[in-house]
Amino acid sequence: MVNVTYDASGSIEWFNPATRAVQVYNPGNIAWIIAATALVWIMIPGVGFFYSGLLRRENALSMLWLSMVMLSVVSFQWFFWGFSLAFSDTASGFIGNLRYFGLKNVLLQPSVGSPMIPALMHCVYQLMFAAFTPMLAIGAIAEHGRLGPCIVFVFIWATIVYDPIACWTWNPNGWSRKHGVLDFAGGTPVHIASGTAALAISIFLKRRHPPQAQPHNASYVVLGTVFLWFGWFGFNGGSALGANLRAIQACIVTHLAASTGGLTWMLLDYRVDGKWSAVGFCSGAVSGLVAITPGSGFVGSPAAICFGVLGGAFCNFATQLKFIFHYDDALDIFAVHTIGGLVGNVLTGIFAQKSVAGFDGITNIPGGWLDGHFVQLGWQLANSCAGFGYSFVVTTIILWVMDLFPPLSLRCVDEAEVAGIDGYEMGEFAYDYVIRERAPAPDSSGDSGGSKVQQAAG
Repeated sequence: MVNVTYDASGSIEWFNPATRAVQVYNPGNIAWIIAATALVWIMIPGVGFFYSGLLRRENALSMLWLSMVMLSVVSFQWFFWGFSLAFSDTASGFIGNLRYFGLKNVLLQPSVGSPMIPALMHCVYQLMFAAFTPMLAIGAIAEHGRLGPCIVFVFIWATIVYDPIACWTWNPNGWSRKHGVLDFAGGTPVHIASGTAALAISIFLKRRHPPQAQPHNASYVVLGTVFLWFGWFGFNGGSALGANLRAIQACIVTHLAASTGGLTWMLLDYRVDGKWSAVGFCSGAVSGLVAITPGSGFVGSPAAICFGVLGGAFCNFATQLKFIFHYDDALDIFAVHTIGGLVGNVLTGIFAQKSVAGFDGITNIPGGWLDGHFVQLGWQLANSCAGFGYSFVVTTIILWVMDLFPPLSLRCVDEAEVAGIDGYEMGEFAYDYVIRERAPAPDSSGDSGGSKVQQAAG
């Protein structure tokens, strides 16, 4: 039985038996995190649209399908044990335990993220991060991966890759958090982990047989970017875990970094091709968003310009790595997310300011290079390398073990690659639901037989 009362201002009051004190939550903080949860949710289908538009039309629907199915799979995993493994308050330095298995006793006690919101609110907000991250990684199966095994892969990956990295980065008991690593919204747990997993998948699945095609639907890419940019205000702004000045600042720097990242990538492409690219602008905007993620609650507005420009430039150049090292990353996930996350972590170590972090009235950090705390950059690099190495090695092991069991092998057959995953594995298509058959030649009576219209998906 949970005894909850409300005072005259609408604040939520709960008697905490552990501390024998009354815990008070501001409804404004909770309302903002509820809104931020919904904003991050919309980023997940946003990734589906973004990826879908970049592929051949024969594979468009599979990415949209994956975005919704992966959300559902990770939602169950998070309820089952994911939240407990990442955020149990008795976690080790590496991973949590099953204290909150099945969300047992996840109620109104203060969250491990912030005393400003209850654990139940923190749980559902962090669920969206947990669902968003593997969707970024699973895009690496595009056009040459089986859909069914993805469900098993994502459940396992979320459990033994994402949850430990989230625990050591965000849980107060995590080794990275204890050493003062600054990662506001997921430079390592979200972007470096997912981008590196995508690299491992790309190497494991080897090259696709059909040649690289141009994006089949740039409008989907723009639509996906709109969803991502819109949702990122909740992704970064919500990570303040309260309706405060720090959340506002996070939203401002998020928007600035996305804007400058998009312009930088677009101008770099124009320098080479002499064309104004919508896909290039969208890729740059996402790169800027990725880069600012770890520093969004620690840096001022002028620094956000640097995050956007360097994020857009480094990610743009990193797209050439697949030609140098001969791996087939169709969607440039490694270039945008791993490199963007690394750039963001390094710049956070340089530009983090004690004053900005304190905008929420709670957080106290020594700052980065701007505040004379020079060792911060070393810890940022250490956390980045740890996330990179752990994600790559464990993801490769998961893929190798699954490949030992043919029903779980992620690699599709050659016929599926040529025909397209949508038709071969789903029997449904994103477009072309009605086709018109050519009328037969007129017979001797002069009757052409007319025109036939049939329902089809080809």
